[in-house]
Formats: sequence, structure tokens, C-alpha cells
Amino acid sequence: MPGEHLLVDAHRRRCGPYTAAGAVLNALVPGALERRPHLVAAHDIEIRSAAPDLCHLVPARRRSIAAGLPRPQRILVPAPRRTLRIANGLAEFLRDHLRDRGSAGPRALVVEQADEADHTDREFLIVLLRRLDPALLTLVVCAAEPESDLAAALERYAEPLRPREQDGPPGVPGQDYVELDGSCDAPAVREPYERMSPGERARRHRERSDALTATGRVAPRLGAIPYHLERCHREHGGDPRELIDAFAFAVEHCLAEGFHHAAAELGERALRVIEREPDPEAWWRILHSTASALGATEREEAARALFDLARREIADPVERATAAYATAMLLVRHHDLGRRDTDEALAWINEAVALTSLLPDRRLRAFHLGFDLNGKALVESRRGRLTEAYRLVQEAIELADRDLAPGEHPIHRLVLLANRAQLTAMLGRPEEALPDLTAAIEADPEYPDYYLDRGNLLFRLGRHDEALADYEAAMRLSPPFPEPYYNRAEIRFAAGDHEGALADLDHALELDPEFVVAYVNRAGLLAAAGRYGEARTDAERGLALDPGNAHLLCVLGQVEAAEGRHAEARRALDAALDRDPRLTAAWVTRGALAFESGDPEGAVADLTHAVELGEDATPPCAMLLTALFNRGIALRALGRREEARDDLLRALELAPDDVDVRRALDEGEGVRATTR
Repeated sequence: MPGEHLLVDAHRRRCGPYTAAGAVLNALVPGALERRPHLVAAHDIEIRSAAPDLCHLVPARRRSIAAGLPRPQRILVPAPRRTLRIANGLAEFLRDHLRDRGSAGPRALVVEQADEADHTDREFLIVLLRRLDPALLTLVVCAAEPESDLAAALERYAEPLRPREQDGPPGVPGQDYVELDGSCDAPAVREPYERMSPGERARRHRERSDALTATGRVAPRLGAIPYHLERCHREHGGDPRELIDAFAFAVEHCLAEGFHHAAAELGERALRVIEREPDPEAWWRILHSTASALGATEREEAARALFDLARREIADPVERATAAYATAMLLVRHHDLGRRDTDEALAWINEAVALTSLLPDRRLRAFHLGFDLNGKALVESRRGRLTEAYRLVQEAIELADRDLAPGEHPIHRLVLLANRAQLTAMLGRPEEALPDLTAAIEADPEYPDYYLDRGNLLFRLGRHDEALADYEAAMRLSPPFPEPYYNRAEIRFAAGDHEGALADLDHALELDPEFVVAYVNRAGLLAAAGRYGEARTDAERGLALDPGNAHLLCVLGQVEAAEGRHAEARRALDAALDRDPRLTAAWVTRGALAFESGDPEGAVADLTHAVELGEDATPPCAMLLTALFNRGIALRALGRREEARDDLLRALELAPDDVDVRRALDEGEGVRATTR
């Protein structure tokens, strides 16, 4: 792309999700294909999602079998965090493209109307602000009143510029409000539009909609075309089915891509202007998709209200069962843990099962009843009834095997296999769970999540090389996300590669600064390395996201103890144990702190808790060695030498080559307790 600057408009009314990112990609990708086609191929998923009108230029290199199935069989809806994967992948594409000094990429990107951007573009801009070196790309974000997430990123990573004197985006006489898709409210642009008659406005919106439709582009169908048809319908009325079809396409496309905020906004707009009667089937699809998107964006009450509306309007048993199933899932997955209600969820899922079990068509019943039984298994597992949950998933698998046609509903079958594997492992039979996950991977080898699940199981079984291969497969098959790096860090740590583990945790947190468990592990590694200032920073950042996290409170206690602030350390460790009385590391640390503070009896009491917890774990807790060693030292200080020797001998059995244990046995007195 020629030029040093690129100016794009982020107003979501134009192209909906990724209006700004799509404009950047449309400018860069054709040139990148000529110079570095492998870079484009490496980010095929991200580019095709954010710029759908480039799909004819960018083939799908990584593709789940779901992409080739009819819509009713594509039952998996992407998780809300998928857009963060896409944003990170786009940022890495842009970074690597611009690092090639021979490229014709811009050195400055100016984004207008970021305050009107969709969630996807705001997330993209936040990632660019956080991850791209300003020396590589100067990013200028123009926003009158940005959303809080973008405002916080601008405050942290950007320098303020003097605001424009005019309100809103620049507008000059001669620009046309309708041709700009209603995205400019400058008086010079808006006032001529307002002076038009309703009929003239309707005619202009119709012409613009027809012109955009004639291009065959997808992006306007997610923003401008529904907008123009909506305005035309309001000004002039007409056939509502065209409006319904436009909104149905936009809402369902956004939901299928995981653009949940856009799907929710478009769906709520649609349901305010359309009626059910002209097309009941499309109305239900819009309502269901909208409610699903609302639930994914933590607006469960609004989603529940839509399903209540559906129950008042529809009598179809499949649709009513779907609404009952979805209501149960809202109740069992509510983002506010205090508002989850497994009892009411069980009542709703039983209603779904009752309806679908009566369906007369054998194949239809096998799918819908199996789907509902799988949902009931989730409810039962949340109620602690794992054996019953396993039985329900097994029943759903048998239904599919018996009554579905060969090859029919493959995604449904894979989900059931993966869920059976998860329940098998939870029931204490991890080896038996592996064949189900392997079968799921073999059936859909381009889907990354099952590699992650199998890698976790293999790591649990001590098969670290195989787990590593699965984690790295997940990295290759997906846009960047933190979990495989976090998990690979566990393997590297277990192998003694602490620097490699830290590097993976660094990258996990670069991809997602809200990934709390990575703060836990990185803070622990930093504390163990004596890098207490960095460990404190990680603990405090993690606690800002999850104030009651027992593991982070424990690390904070370790840091306070190491820096000699015993009272502060004790408070942090007490808080950790209040949150999680089974946290062995906190008992060990508090025991060591008690010993250092001159309280060997308190140390023995705390360390006895740690030993009991360590012995109960399967396999024995890694902290058991430290707990036995420290209790041995505390017992010796109390004069209980035989008991002390017993603990040290048991510690030696666990670690025959441990120098500290051997020295304690040989030297007797004068050995300090440790958090090791």
C-alpha cells in the first residue's frame, strides 16, 4: 500500500464488526500476498474473519469440519474470547508485515470515530496500543467519548493530542449523509438530510442499500445494509421480509463468528422493528441468536426475557425445548457465581428432555434429545452428581450411534465424546478418557481445543512429551491464545527449564493481561528466583482482577515474608487460608513464617496441616517434601528429636539426592526452615 499514512473510519454502522480492522486489511493484504504470501497464510483465520470480502484471495488453510456442514449441524458457537485471539493474530500480522522494510505498509494509522466502533475494533485497537512498538507504527485514535475499555488503554499507552474543534467526525459541504451510511453527524452533512421529505429519505436509503447489495460484498451486510433498510422501513414501510432477511443474515453471521456484542446489538434492533407473523421461522432464529449473544456478553437477564417472550409466542415443541435448554444454560453458567441456580436449571432442562423425548421422527429425536441430555449432564455435574452426568452423556452417544444416519451431525458426536472424556477423567479414570479425545481429534484434526484438552490429560498422566506436542498443535491451529503457552510453561517448569517457563508465561500475559492463573504461576516463579519486586507486581495485578485469589495471596505472603514484613505476610497468608483451607503452599509458608518469628509450636501445627494435605493428594503434593523438611526442623527446635528425624527420613525417601535434607540429618542443629 503506497503512502506513509492510512486513515480509516471505525464507525460500526458501515461494516459492523471489524469496520476499522477490515479497512486496514483490505489496504494491506493484497500487497502482502505478493511479497509475503506465507505471512498471510499464517493468519488466514484472523484475516478471513475480520475482512470477509478477502476470502476469495485468502484460502482457508486451517479449517474445522464444521465449515463444510449445513447450518443446522454447526452447533458450536465460538466463545466470547475468540475475538481476542483474532485481535492478537491481526496485531502480529501487522507487526510482521511492517517489520519488512521493503513492504509498502503505513507508518501511521489514523482511526476516526473509535467511540462508535464495535467491540471487535475496540479490542483490536487496545491490542495494537499494548503490543505494537510506536517506532514501528504510530497509532492515532480519534474518539470523543471512548468506551471505558478503550479509554483505559488510551490513558495507559497513548499520549493525548489536542481535540478537534468541531463536534464529531470532519464533515464538509457536498458530503452526503446517506452515502456515508449515516456515519457522520457534522452539521454540514446532517442538516441537508434532515431537510428532505420522508419519501425522499426512504428513496435515498433504498438506492444506497441496492447499490451496496449489488457489490456482492459481505461487510456492508453486517452494518450499512441493515441500517438503510431499517431507515427505509421506518420512513416508508413496505415488505418486511426483506428487512427480516437482512437482519437474520447479519445476526447469524456475527454469532457464528463469535462477534457476540454485534449480534446482540443487531438482534435487539431487529426485534424492535420486525414482527413474528411475516416469517415466524426467521423471527425465532433472530431471537434465539440474539439471546445467545446476550448470554455470552454477561446480559443473562435480557437473554432470559427473550426466551420468556418466545415461550409466550411459540408452541412448536422443538423451539420450546430449545428455549428451555437455553434457559437452563443461562442459570447454570451465569457469570455471577452467586446467581447460578442448578435447581431451577434442572427443572428447565427436564422440560426440554420431556419435549424432545416425544418427537416422533427417530433421527430428529436422536439429535435434539441427545443435545438436551448432554445439557442435563452439565447441570448434574455442577450439582456434584458426576456418575449421573456420565450416564446421561453415554445415553446421548448411544442415541446418536443407533438413530442418526452414518456421518450425520459429526460435531454433535465429537462434543459428546469430549464431554464423556472430561467426565471419565473427573471420575478418576484419566487413562480411559484418552481414546475419546483421540477419536475427536482424528475426526476433526484442524480444531485446536481438543488438542488442549488431551494435552492437559497427558500432562496429568506424566506423559509430558506427548502433552507438549498437543499444546504446540493447538498453537499452530488457532490464532494466538494464552492457554497453550501457560500449559507449556508447566511442562518446562517440571523439566527444570525455569527461564523457558517464564518466557511462556510472559507471552501468555502479553496475549491476555487478564489471564489470572498466569499471574499466579509467574509470581510464584519470580518469588522462588528471589525477584520479589516483580513477584509483588504480578500478585497485585492478579489480585486487582481476582481480589480473593488464594494462590496470589499466598505468593504475596511469601514476598512479604522474604522482605521481612512478617505482620503483612501473616495477614496475606491468613486471607489465603480463609479462602482455601486446602492450599498446602499457604500452610507451608505460614509454618515457615511462624518458625522464623520464634513460634516453633505454631510452625508444627501449620506444617502438620500441610503434611496431611500433601499425603492426601494423588499423586502426593509436591510441597510434601518441603512440609516434612520444615516440620522436622521445627520439631527439633522443640526438642522432639525422634519425631524430627522421622520427618527428615521421610523427606529423604521422597528426594534421596536432596542436599538440604542430608545436611539436616547430618548436622542436627542450626538448620533454617524454608519455603523451598
